[in-house]
Amino acid sequence: MFTIFQKEIGSFFNSLVAYMVMAVFLVAVGLIVWVFPDSNVLDYGYADLSSFFSLAPYVLLFLIPAITMRSLAEESRTGTLELLLTKPIRNWELVLGKFFANWVLVLLTILPTLLYYYSIYKLGNPVGNIDSAAVFGSYIGLFLFSGVLVSMGIWSSSLNENQIIAFIAGVFLAFIWYIGFGSVSSLLESGIAAEVFSWTALDEQYRSLGKGLIDSRNVIYLISLMVFFLFLTHWRIESLRK
Repeated sequence: MFTIFQKEIGSFFNSLVAYMVMAVFLVAVGLIVWVFPDSNVLDYGYADLSSFFSLAPYVLLFLIPAITMRSLAEESRTGTLELLLTKPIRNWELVLGKFFANWVLVLLTILPTLLYYYSIYKLGNPVGNIDSAAVFGSYIGLFLFSGVLVSMGIWSSSLNENQIIAFIAGVFLAFIWYIGFGSVSSLLESGIAAEVFSWTALDEQYRSLGKGLIDSRNVIYLISLMVFFLFLTHWRIESLRK
């Protein structure tokens, strides 16, 4: 697994992919937090990062599928996936190596935004007048949310050798889970089905973690979702081996 992880991380940083991803994300969220009039914290007047945490997932909904679309689709197109499958590498080593490499890249992209927290912490009146528990709960939610999107993107990439199709499938799947389930719940209005759709929606899980109280049920659900899509990817790799 570590060999696959190293290879994937190396391919990111030996090309422009990693740097473009980081630049696009940081510029986009930087404009949201500090520049755009409807969301910047300076005009808002409160020591708060809610604009960042509410809009960052929408950037990641497109950015993460753009990162993961090449993971297995490119390997399949160039024939290197067939070569990997002939080597003594277990399916889980391949899947987890790809998953963790992509997830680490996303986490490295998010980490610099901790400077936003530090800046607002210092700008508060008095200094430190910010809900740190809610901020770090939201960061945990954002990290887990990104892991779920990475697992979805890896699976989408395993379905076809065309990267564009993998990207579209990854974005579609992410939107369904993040926005679609909540919309279905709103249409149903009440009842058990509405509650199930509401609770399983990624935005509901993400908002719950952002309240500052880490509920193990939210964490377990998000990790279970990652494992589910990794199992689907493993099953897909297994079918390609036969």
